[in-house]
Amino acid sequence: MDTYIKGTYKKTIFSSNDGFVVGLVKIKETNSQDLLDYVDKQFTFTGLFAELTLDHDYVFYGNVVDNPKYGFQFKVEKYEKIMPEDKDGLIIFLSSDIFPKIGEKTAKKIVDTLGENCLNLIANDYECLLKVPKMTEKKAMDIHNCLLKYNESFEVIVYLTNVGFNMKDSLKIYNHYLEDTVRVIKNNPYELIDTIDSITFNKIDALKSFFDIKIDDERRIFALIINVIKMACFSTGDTYLYKTEIISAIKNVYEQDLDENKIMFYLMELNKMGKLIIEDDKFILPIYYNCENYIATNIYYLSNNEDLKIENIDLKIDGLQDHFNIIYNEEQKKAIKQALTKSLSIITGGPGTGKTTIIKGIAEAYKMITGYSLDKLKEKMVLLAPTGRAAKRMSEACNYPSSTIHRYLRWNKQTGEFGLNEFNKSNAEFIIVDEVSMIDAELMTNFLKALSKNVRLVFIGDYNQLESVGPGNVLKDLIDSEMINTIFLKDIYRQENNSYITRLAFEVNNGELSDSFLTKKDDYNFIKCEDFDVLKACTSVCKLAIDKGYDLKNVQVLAPIYKKTNGIDNLNKILQKVFNPRSDLKKETYDADVIYREGDKILQLENMPDENVFNGDIGFIEKIKDKEITVNYDGNMVKYKPNDYKSIKHGYAISVHKSQGSEFEIVVMPIVKEYYAMLYRKLIYTAITRAKKSLILVGDEKVFAKSVYNIGGKNRKTLLKDLLIKNII
Repeated sequence: MDTYIKGTYKKTIFSSNDGFVVGLVKIKETNSQDLLDYVDKQFTFTGLFAELTLDHDYVFYGNVVDNPKYGFQFKVEKYEKIMPEDKDGLIIFLSSDIFPKIGEKTAKKIVDTLGENCLNLIANDYECLLKVPKMTEKKAMDIHNCLLKYNESFEVIVYLTNVGFNMKDSLKIYNHYLEDTVRVIKNNPYELIDTIDSITFNKIDALKSFFDIKIDDERRIFALIINVIKMACFSTGDTYLYKTEIISAIKNVYEQDLDENKIMFYLMELNKMGKLIIEDDKFILPIYYNCENYIATNIYYLSNNEDLKIENIDLKIDGLQDHFNIIYNEEQKKAIKQALTKSLSIITGGPGTGKTTIIKGIAEAYKMITGYSLDKLKEKMVLLAPTGRAAKRMSEACNYPSSTIHRYLRWNKQTGEFGLNEFNKSNAEFIIVDEVSMIDAELMTNFLKALSKNVRLVFIGDYNQLESVGPGNVLKDLIDSEMINTIFLKDIYRQENNSYITRLAFEVNNGELSDSFLTKKDDYNFIKCEDFDVLKACTSVCKLAIDKGYDLKNVQVLAPIYKKTNGIDNLNKILQKVFNPRSDLKKETYDADVIYREGDKILQLENMPDENVFNGDIGFIEKIKDKEITVNYDGNMVKYKPNDYKSIKHGYAISVHKSQGSEFEIVVMPIVKEYYAMLYRKLIYTAITRAKKSLILVGDEKVFAKSVYNIGGKNRKTLLKDLLIKNII
């Protein structure tokens, strides 16, 4: 039997626009042993609700949780209203906020006149209320309509949950469509995909039998085609596709034969509906078309703002050299000067070219020039990066607060919306953004929407690193348009102890690999071995690092794929035994065949701004209690219940994409034949540039050499560069 509490809703502590409520319920009855002592007492509950009425009775189904911030609470998964049946309860109900025009006296008259079955009578026919003394027909109709609306909202939510939607999705659907909810869903459930951000094609398609929708139903085919295009764009990073690509992708997933003429008919119909844009043989989803248009328009506007006049700026930059006891070259001076005077500037360069040094200089110069107090400075100058680790590096380098972009924009995971947006803009005057190559078209659009027209932006990144995970190629397109003030840093400074890592990175980037990559160096080694010995070799390297005093924070294994023998999943299982073997002193919990153990290295997979933890952050399991995992992210404790495990993975081995924005003392990377389809120059370059002190490649030297000369198949197809150039013309 589900755990439940039955009681009266007494107080709202917190409520949000998306239906999330924290409140107090006076418990009358429960089947939870943990809550028996709270019967006739108030207890905190949380959950998502369509509507709650103070002093009304409910049955809440869920479980007791121990919230790290707020203590014990009852987490509600679903709920039922209890309609009052006794005279006192009916009077309280009828005089509640549900019926704004009824006071306690009128409520008493209604109950006295119609009896304890009054609610059913009112719902069936408003005219029964005309028997109540001094009741007008208009007032009777208002009461009748209020009761119907109250009953309807809950009935729709029950309908949605019975169909198969969870409470969160049900609330989003109802809050969007209100009384039209059932009509819309019965007419075309696939419509929800366009209006509710958490509803996907697969969610609706799994329910198609409930709605008696066949696989060849046109409503389904239209939705399937849009989903195919969306998935193809996300897979390739493209923001548009050609006809042949779409036809091929549809034929791969559609359950029946569909000829090209029929597919073209559907594509043209989608174009008429406004769900697909067709320009110059390019097929574009509106979301990507609108994003790249918005970026192009706003970047063009920013890049054409007047330069800021700063007196004696060259002398001020010379003063920075004295302040930091360093000497800038001409490129670096120009980069700092442009960053301070231009509305938009880009600084790009590979590893060791001084990007961090320049960020420090720009931030310090802005402090000196403005003379702002610390509080005002924190409001007006903002340092941002796409990942938590990249933001932390900026903060440590500049001795100044920094943030992830999502956190700064106040991203709400529940609603999928940003708190800072075109209607609520940032107060920042000057923003430095690092690791811009990781920012996709959607995030850049939302970022620009939140900024004032007078903001000054500095974008910093490595032109040659991997592109963003999501569609778009923003940094590359901005630079390739040649309309943004861009400084290319070429001189290498990170050459401590004759570093070979930086030299190798530049060789790889230029596609000119010298034979010396097989020779052991102070900071580099290539361990040759067959594929079947790679796991053993990686294990030996990691054990040697431990013996030399390196710990989990300093050693990172990188790989390009998750599955197969030498994939990330298998590497993590093996490396867990090396870095954190089983012990009677360490508690464990399981998620299918994955063991989570106290002391494990953990990778966060999604943004959770409320917990101050973000996609790509690395932490360590501090404690496991009753299957609840507490992960320590540099002092920030985040708890995960079993249904939250999907948000984390082991972090002994991670993907090269997940490593972007990070640096590690030691990087170990297997190079094997089974990776070959995923190994190409840009990925190898990105992996190499994650290593600060030592890089160890393990595997097949021929595969490595071929990967360096493999430029990665094709460039992403995007609109942004052309849109920027059109603005100039």
